[in-house]
Amino acid sequence: MPMTAIILAAGEGTRMKSRHPKVMHKLLDRPLVSWVTRAAREAGAERIVVVVGCGADEVRAHLAGEKDVECVEQTERLGTGHAVRVALEGADVREGQVLVLNGDGPLVEPETLRRLVAPVASGEAAEAILTWTPADPFGYGRLEFDAEGSVTRIIEQKDCTPEQAERLTACNPGFYAFDVTQLRSHIGELSTENVQHEFYVTDMVEILRSHGERVAAVHTDDADELLGVNSRAQLAQLSAIARDRINNRLMAEGVTILDPATTWVGPDVTVGRDTVLLPMTMLWGTTTVGEECVVGPNTRLTNCTVGSGVSLEETVGVDVTIEDDVTCGPRCYLRGGAHVRRGAHVGTHVEIKNSDIGEGSKVPHLSYIGDCTMGSGVNIGGGSITCNYDGVHKNRTTIGDNVFVGSDTMMVAPVTIGDGALVGASSCVTRDVPADALYLERAEQRIVEGYASRRLERLKREA
Repeated sequence: MPMTAIILAAGEGTRMKSRHPKVMHKLLDRPLVSWVTRAAREAGAERIVVVVGCGADEVRAHLAGEKDVECVEQTERLGTGHAVRVALEGADVREGQVLVLNGDGPLVEPETLRRLVAPVASGEAAEAILTWTPADPFGYGRLEFDAEGSVTRIIEQKDCTPEQAERLTACNPGFYAFDVTQLRSHIGELSTENVQHEFYVTDMVEILRSHGERVAAVHTDDADELLGVNSRAQLAQLSAIARDRINNRLMAEGVTILDPATTWVGPDVTVGRDTVLLPMTMLWGTTTVGEECVVGPNTRLTNCTVGSGVSLEETVGVDVTIEDDVTCGPRCYLRGGAHVRRGAHVGTHVEIKNSDIGEGSKVPHLSYIGDCTMGSGVNIGGGSITCNYDGVHKNRTTIGDNVFVGSDTMMVAPVTIGDGALVGASSCVTRDVPADALYLERAEQRIVEGYASRRLERLKREA
């Protein structure tokens, strides 16, 4: 039977003190809600329905990139039970099992969700509740059980008697699984007869029990994956937990991380064995790093493909490809689909944008190479620039194999420099350069003997 995940993401999150909905705040490199959709997807959910409300347009726009996610808007926010009902009706969910998850609970593991839904999928129970026993249960709803171990009700902290507060230690963190037929049949029986005058999904326990159905509890010992985000301090706390999980996995797979506390890696990043990640390194998005690389310090890569044997020191890369045995940095910036081929070097204070840097070519320092196709074995002297923008269009520069470009050279695109050509330092290249040619463009040097001292004397007289 199919499984549907309903993710509750309609709340404002007033404690975040933000113009943005709470679920759009990022944990590592992605919004909270996308951690939950990812967990649901990996747990086997065939449909993912996100209930949006506060900041609905922002959440919808983000989730548009996740093709298996559909959004249903809760225009009136009347509680968790109401949100689930809106999702069932708005997405017409009618068969299989339903997972109900919180959009601000990013650390839940797919395996835990699979265990949660199992009693419902097997027909053992109409509902299952994830539970754990914290050292201090104060503030959480408590689960009460019958003699057979079925959940009879959830008692909120404020409603617990002193005896119940001491005796009942299993807590409700807010993760549920339902048989959709039973849920649709009885969710209309929820009422607002409570202090908040809202429909609570927790009341489904007693409703289902009143119809003779069993409610199972699925226990977990990992309290971290049940934590939610309600403040910026909690966001920082959960970010550190996620960082440590990922770093520990990488180190177990053969990656050296010199200082795990200052190394941040996203959940979809892959890193090859014997690679070293130095402090203040951030790897985000779909970045892949090969084997035996040294990355960092002070390096940030987003959606990059990095080969093996690469050294990236103080490098920022966004949407770029870096082949084997490349060296970059310190302090270089690669962006806009740049492709740095095997054995090339991009040096200090260099920016590469939308350019192909050929095998073994060098852009050592203080240069900007934009919208350029560069052959192999090229040397670009310091302070050189491809002048690619004419105020309206971006134009390309083409540099052949084994070209030597002297320092402080401007290449005004569109322009082509042929194979093996030499360009003298301090030139401004405005016309195509043939292969094997020398291009030299400089003003005539003028020397006026004794000028400096005469100027100084004149300035003193005029003072």
